[in-house]
Amino acid sequence: APRVLNVNVGVLGHIDSGKTALARALSTTGSTAAFDRAPQSRARGITLDLGFSCLRTALPPQLGPGPGELQFTLVDCPGHASLIRTIIGGAQIIDLMMLVIDVTKGMQTQSAECLVIGQIACQKMVVVLNKIDLLPEGKRQSAIEKMTKKMQKTLENTKFCGCPIVAVAAKPGGPEAPESENPLGVSELIEVLKSQAYLPSRDPSGHFLMAVDHCFSIKGQGTVMTGTILSGSVSLGDNVEIPALKVTKKVKSMQMFHTPVTYAMQGDRVGICVTQFDPKLLERGLICTPESLHTIHAAIISLKKIQYFRGALQTKAKFHITVGHETVMGRVMFFSPAPADFNEEIQENVFDFEKDYLYQEEYLSKDSSSSEENKENDQAGEVQLPRQQWALLEFEKPVTCPKLCLVIGSKLDTDIHANTCRLAFHGVLLQGMEDKNYTETFLPKLKVYKLKHKEGQVERVMDDYSVIGRSLFKKETNIQIFVGLKVKLSTGEDGIIDGGFGQSGKFKIRIPDGLKPDTKMLLTVASKKKTKAGKGDATKEDESSKNDSAQPVTISLLFKRYVFDTQKKMIQS
Repeated sequence: APRVLNVNVGVLGHIDSGKTALARALSTTGSTAAFDRAPQSRARGITLDLGFSCLRTALPPQLGPGPGELQFTLVDCPGHASLIRTIIGGAQIIDLMMLVIDVTKGMQTQSAECLVIGQIACQKMVVVLNKIDLLPEGKRQSAIEKMTKKMQKTLENTKFCGCPIVAVAAKPGGPEAPESENPLGVSELIEVLKSQAYLPSRDPSGHFLMAVDHCFSIKGQGTVMTGTILSGSVSLGDNVEIPALKVTKKVKSMQMFHTPVTYAMQGDRVGICVTQFDPKLLERGLICTPESLHTIHAAIISLKKIQYFRGALQTKAKFHITVGHETVMGRVMFFSPAPADFNEEIQENVFDFEKDYLYQEEYLSKDSSSSEENKENDQAGEVQLPRQQWALLEFEKPVTCPKLCLVIGSKLDTDIHANTCRLAFHGVLLQGMEDKNYTETFLPKLKVYKLKHKEGQVERVMDDYSVIGRSLFKKETNIQIFVGLKVKLSTGEDGIIDGGFGQSGKFKIRIPDGLKPDTKMLLTVASKKKTKAGKGDATKEDESSKNDSAQPVTISLLFKRYVFDTQKKMIQS
């Protein structure tokens, strides 16, 4: 048999831009999942699930010599805003993306979201301006040129800058028109797709993992699961696991677009038949080499904010997290390298548990509020941002996914008609936590710290080597746990907390190198004033303490505390 190279083309775009009609006009062989097969989808006239169909053409010369066929598997992604989680699921298997734009409307909210997903998950793109039949013939060419310029401008700052833009009418006259109407520009589009096709890097080694998007039974045969192989390969007779159900089945037969095969590998679109399995149990999900996926309750990811997302990414906020093929709610905690390591080389695909990390109230970006504070401290106005940031994700329910996979965080509960990007961040899962009790067994290994800063005042001098301080602790604080910590006086002396003094939260500080004469003067004058005032009436005391508090000697205590340290130890470098 001649070799067939499979390239997965995602058809993405805003609802009603004509994606399904375009997929239909392009494809020659429909697969089982294609063309709005779901009854509720046909009734509503919109695509509810990823539809797949294929188009075969001769292998173009840039893809190697000899006879062969190039098969484009067209993945028709739904454009409905509430279905964005399905699109994210589809984007992980896409080699080339077609962004379908209604030429009469231009970029719309979801077209922008699709563009974001494309930038995260895909290497190449072709923009298709659809529905050119709606433009009056006399003005058609100029309208197409105008929209083409507009799209080029939109794509300028993305990785798809300069990508091909093709104008078509997939279904002239709209959905009600007779089938005899020939599509416009589709053969040109096929040539552009052929020119954009590349050998995706495929790797048959590694664990078998397949994204199933459709499951149905065939009488007398068994249950067929169709989907796209994300990694590894599969042969007849192999055992495959359905991890969500903890079931293992043997592969009885396989087909690729109605042709029986004995082997399939990464990137292939395949139907796998198994016996004694109820298709209702798995509409979509993952199947894999037994034991190769892990089910996790929490994860550490490295991440980047999506530039079109408005608003800050706050620690403790909840996001919809898409991992593997699942979308679950999760809570985030952001952290960065320690300030000294902000410029360290980015570590790809690994997480170093030996290092210390700094807790952040939010993801640090040019416009985040914590960098506003830094601006004030930093006269030059140049905000230091770390080259890499991470987050701890804690899922509301466990998710099953491969070890290193794409993670997308979004706010899918934002009003779908609001003209705003709901995708907030994307990243790579670096470390999953399989233990249900991960807060006890795993998190203490994660060295994320907060910097703490407390200030108090010197009350009075005891002798040359010690003073009494106040206002650093609350009355009920156990001062014993602070004994031995270093403090600094605003006059420059270093001190060590020696213990409590009396019952009201006051404490004694030892000054190993002794007080400077000036400091002693300052403190003696202050306490003398106080005793004088004490002899008069109370109002005088208030006034005099106002005067002397212009120059109190303050005490600062700096330490760091690890967020997940069960003993809440205070550490000073």
